[in-house]
Amino acid sequence: MTLHHPELGEAAIDRIGRGLLDRSLPRAEWTHAAHFAAALWILERCPARDMPELIRAYNLACGVANGDSGGYHETITQASLRAALAFRAARPGLPLAALLRALLASELGDRDWPLAYWTRERLFSVAARRGWVAPDRRPLPF
Repeated sequence: MTLHHPELGEAAIDRIGRGLLDRSLPRAEWTHAAHFAAALWILERCPARDMPELIRAYNLACGVANGDSGGYHETITQASLRAALAFRAARPGLPLAALLRALLASELGDRDWPLAYWTRERLFSVAARRGWVAPDRRPLPF
């Protein structure tokens, strides 16, 4: 599956990353693509930042509670960060917008990509939301 996101150029990625940091990104724009845009932006521009805390704070600023049934999800966040790091490492020197477009054109562009590695029951369990839970379908390749 090939997805095109021409609107996700360098300026848009920068706006998403900064919007996450200062909690000004409109909630409707916090899409699957925006999650990866923010992850890549943060890994590129401010690698010392704590992505889980940024997401939790952003959720609260948008009125979304971080609990056992919604908001922040540790396993999905950690898997996505691992994916973004591996994807970036395999493509050194690629500009951020091109990197994001390539990532979104890969299997990671499908918002349900974690279900290739976790059963739905395990991935959406309270344990997986609260902490890292290893895949139960197959190991992550990164």
